[in-house]
Amino acid sequence: MHEAVIGPDVCNVSTPDSVWTLRIKLFIKVIYTTNAIESLNSTYSKLNRQRSVFPSDKALLKALYLSTFEATKKWTTTLRNWAQVYGELSIMYEGRLPE
Repeated sequence: MHEAVIGPDVCNVSTPDSVWTLRIKLFIKVIYTTNAIESLNSTYSKLNRQRSVFPSDKALLKALYLSTFEATKKWTTTLRNWAQVYGELSIMYEGRLPE
C-alpha cells in the first residue's frame, strides 16, 4: 500500500543513496502536510482572536466551517499523484466518495 502512495521508486531501495533519497522524499511530504495543518490552525486562531465567545455550538461550527472554506481558497498547490490516491481511497471506501 505504501508503494502506491510513495511511488514506484520504493522497489529500488537497494543502495544507501536510494534510501536517503526515499527518506528525503518522505520528509518533504511530512513538511508539506505539516504546513497545511499549521495554516489551517492559524486560520482558526485568527477566528478565535476576533471572536472568543459564540452564542451556541452551532454558531461555532458554522464559523469554523466558513473559515475553513475561506482557507481552502488559498490552497492552490495540486496534490501529487492525486488520481492514484483517489483511486485507492475509492476502493477502500467504496460508495463514500463522489464520482
